[in-house]
Amino acid sequence: MGYPEKLLADDERVVDHLHPHWITLVPATFFFVVVCAAAGVGIAYVPDDGTGRTVALAAILAVGVVLLLWLAFAPWIRWRTTHYVFTTHRVLIRRGVLHHTGRDISLQRISDVAFSQSLWDRLVRAGTLTIESAGEHGQERLDNVPRSDVVQQQLNRLIEEDGERRARTAYGTPPPHWDDPQR
Repeated sequence: MGYPEKLLADDERVVDHLHPHWITLVPATFFFVVVCAAAGVGIAYVPDDGTGRTVALAAILAVGVVLLLWLAFAPWIRWRTTHYVFTTHRVLIRRGVLHHTGRDISLQRISDVAFSQSLWDRLVRAGTLTIESAGEHGQERLDNVPRSDVVQQQLNRLIEEDGERRARTAYGTPPPHWDDPQR
């Protein structure tokens, strides 16, 4: 699913729309399997004595559902509702369902883009992207970004292209470069 076009300016386009890396879902998947297996074992060992069995089965199912919602479903929802959107004009960061937060960082305000990867991050091709910007919030840290090294390079290119676009808009033509032979 693409990012809603109504949130973009007329001449703005989405270059990349990411969610955190799939590796963030591994613990949730692990807990899903463990809770289902534990519930299955618990159900198999409930004695067959009528009313007591019904209460025990209901308790096992209730605890299992609560644990699944908390340990498996909630992380998946957090992952699904976290968006890192890179456009030709800005970086949009959206998080949350009930408590929705967002931040837009104009490309012209970004002063530095850095990434870091642990050995594990390098193996799964993820990392942390840190965006430094002028303004009151200063730094935005995006954890578990897929291909963080590639995204950093892409964002640096977008910043450069945005500067050139702004110069063309302001002056009508591209600014002369220092190595331009006709200068």
